[in-house]
Amino acid sequence: MSKSRVLVWDLPTRIFHWLLTGALAGCFLFALFADEHSYWFSAHMIVGVVVGALLVLRVVWGFIGSRYARFASFVHSPVSVMTYVQRAITGRDERHVGHNPGSSYAIFAMLLLAGLTVVTGLMMSLGIEAGEELHAAFAYTLAAVVGVHVAGVIWYSIRRRENITLSMITGMKEGELSDAISSSHPIVGLVFFVTVMSLGVGLFRNFEPSKQQTTVPLVNLVIPLGESGRHGENGD
Repeated sequence: MSKSRVLVWDLPTRIFHWLLTGALAGCFLFALFADEHSYWFSAHMIVGVVVGALLVLRVVWGFIGSRYARFASFVHSPVSVMTYVQRAITGRDERHVGHNPGSSYAIFAMLLLAGLTVVTGLMMSLGIEAGEELHAAFAYTLAAVVGVHVAGVIWYSIRRRENITLSMITGMKEGELSDAISSSHPIVGLVFFVTVMSLGVGLFRNFEPSKQQTTVPLVNLVIPLGESGRHGENGD
C-alpha cells in the first residue's frame, strides 16, 4: 500500500526540539571558552535557566500534547529496546512513525540529564560545594548521549533513506493517513515560543554584572549567577 506524507510532529514539539538544541549548544560553547568571571559565563548560566524552563514546558506537553509528543507513546521496555537494536544491526527492525525504542531511551536520558545539569548549575550559584563536580559530570554525560543520538539519527537516515532532521522542521513523515495527528497546535506553539523567548530576553535585560545576578521577569525572582562560594573566597 502506498504511503503519503502525514503530519506527525506538532509545532510545540518542534519548537522545543530546536530551542533546546540551540540553548544547549550555546551553554556548552560559553562554558568551554568563557572565563568564570566574564559576562559570557553569566550568559551560560542565564541560558541554563532558559533550558530549565524549556524542560518544564516539555514535561507538561509530554502529558497533554498530541499523540507522538506524549511520553506514553514512546515508553518501551528494556527488552523491546534490546530487540530493536539487535534487529536494527541486521537491518530487520520495524519502522516507527514516532520515536523508535532506541531513540526513546535517548530522549528520556537527555531530558533527565539536562534537568540534572540545570539543577546542579543552580547549586553552584548558591555555593553548594557538591554542585560543581556533579554539574560537570552531568553536562559531559549529556554531551555523550547527544552525540550518540545524533549518530543514530544520521545512521537511521542513511539506512532508511529518510530525512529525520527535515521531519523535525516540517513535522511531516511518510505514513498512513491513520498515522497523522489532527493538528499541529499552532497557537500552543506560538505561546510556547513567545514565553521562552520573553523569559530569555528578560533575564538578559535584568542581568546586573556588579551583583552577578538576574531577575525573572514578572515574578521578580532573583537568581544568583556565577559560583557564590568562589566569589566569597575572592572577596567579591
